[in-house]
Amino acid sequence: MEQAYNTRDTLKKIWAFLRPYKLLAAASVVCAALTVVLTLYLPILTGEAVNCIVGPGAVDFAGLVRLLVQMGVVIALTALFQWLMNLANNRITFCVVRDIRERAFDRLAELPLRYLDGHAHGDILSRIIADVDQFSDGLLMGFTQFFTGVLTILGTLVIMLNIHAGIALVVIVLTPISFLVAAFIAKQTYSMFKLQSETRGELTAHIDEMIGGAKVVQAFGRERAAQERFDEINGRLRDCSLRATFFSSITNPATRFVNSMVYAAVAVVGALAALGGGITVGALTSLLSYANQYTKPFNEISGVVTELQNAVACAARAFELMEAEPQTPDAPDAAVLEQVHGAVTLQNVDFSYRPDQELIRDLNLSVRPGQRVAIVGPTGCGKSTVINLLMRFYDVDGGSISVDGHDIRSVTRDSLRASYGMVLQETWLKTGTVRENILFGHPEATEEEMVAAAKAAHAHSFIRRLPQGYDTRISEDGGNLSQGQKQLLCIARVMLSLPPMLILDEATSSIDTRTEIRIQQAFARMMQGRTSFIVAHRLATIREADQILVMRDGKIIEQGNHDELLARGGFYAELYHSQFERF
Repeated sequence: MEQAYNTRDTLKKIWAFLRPYKLLAAASVVCAALTVVLTLYLPILTGEAVNCIVGPGAVDFAGLVRLLVQMGVVIALTALFQWLMNLANNRITFCVVRDIRERAFDRLAELPLRYLDGHAHGDILSRIIADVDQFSDGLLMGFTQFFTGVLTILGTLVIMLNIHAGIALVVIVLTPISFLVAAFIAKQTYSMFKLQSETRGELTAHIDEMIGGAKVVQAFGRERAAQERFDEINGRLRDCSLRATFFSSITNPATRFVNSMVYAAVAVVGALAALGGGITVGALTSLLSYANQYTKPFNEISGVVTELQNAVACAARAFELMEAEPQTPDAPDAAVLEQVHGAVTLQNVDFSYRPDQELIRDLNLSVRPGQRVAIVGPTGCGKSTVINLLMRFYDVDGGSISVDGHDIRSVTRDSLRASYGMVLQETWLKTGTVRENILFGHPEATEEEMVAAAKAAHAHSFIRRLPQGYDTRISEDGGNLSQGQKQLLCIARVMLSLPPMLILDEATSSIDTRTEIRIQQAFARMMQGRTSFIVAHRLATIREADQILVMRDGKIIEQGNHDELLARGGFYAELYHSQFERF
């Protein structure tokens, strides 16, 4: 019952996407009806044409020619309406798929980082691309064949009842067998196609990881392990695909067997009726033609039902993404941060990524406007987590964070994040030109401002050496640039926007020492009058910070400037001396 409920629920959601195109759907149904009527009218003309040929020397040529002309017109009109029906169906399908992808991508932009961190990126891609493609194929087949098939079945039954009720009754008695066979197979295939979609998403996620980490995989000689993992997932995909394909492939032969029984029954009963004079040879010809047309849609509909099971399973995965809990929206009365001075306060902040694993507990911090605050500590102590909380990538579990006296939960996310400039250890560049990547945070900047920012970040010299300079296209991960060059572009991006507050999370970790000294000087100029948060492992880079926070196990255990902390001889002094004792 749960499966049936899920299928019904998914079909309701699909109908919601189809509703805006009900006029096109109506046009498709009308064209399908006209196609079926004309197709069913053709055997009547064929039967009349046969009756015009009574025997040798007894042929009604005038009537035969007239019927042949009518048949030609009927065939031409059938082709026209079928083309119009396919045109409408294609339009509906592609519009629905476009709407689903747009809705899914919009939801992707609304999802909290907690969701994205907890799901394989390849699986998310598979839901938006592969699963929606599979849904598109099933929906198009359903529109193209389902309506015409149903109308053909009903139309042929009505006509056969008019020609000979006894023969039509034989057909009606044998029909339920086809429905029972198709229903049984459809019930078996849904769960198999759903498992196939999930396994395909897992395989996509693995491939995405291996492409993204190709250098690391090769550097550690893990190619064989990666291949074995691929083979294991691919083997499971093969097994569930074969099971789904097996059940779906027996639909057509099973219904064809039943349909052959119907056709044979019509032929035998019709021949006996013709011998007894109860039906003409032309009428029997029409009945056999209608019996063939009557049974053919069952093969098509059974294939459609199987394909629709796959489509519904794929649509369900796409809808799961679209219905994932979005990040908490901005309050209706959320304020917009303007003319930010940079006073930041963390009061009794509690946070953990997992409820059963405590990370930050009762964290308190007060930062005056324009102060440079460095955050240091061992790996996993919560440094980057504090940055995530400041930017409101995650909401605090307890306590509050405020900027200029405004709780950041009471201001818009856009205005909060626009107040920060962020350079992370992990660089991110989008596919496009160097110019587009630098202008990413400030698209309306002038050429002179962009070049000045690149010079301040010491990126201008290497950009000029690129094949097309600032118009050189770079790949998604900046694969044609060194790690240091990518980081310089990210620094230039922030230097161009110059927000009132800065976050530098290991911003110079991939840059050579000589360039780092110059970048630090540029940062020092940029940080003048701006509240700055600096996460660093190399303690020599934070000596000039106004305030240094030493974190351990999610808590601030020491606080002060460089000289004060060294004089205390505590954990900071231990960290600092450990970096220089080898000299």
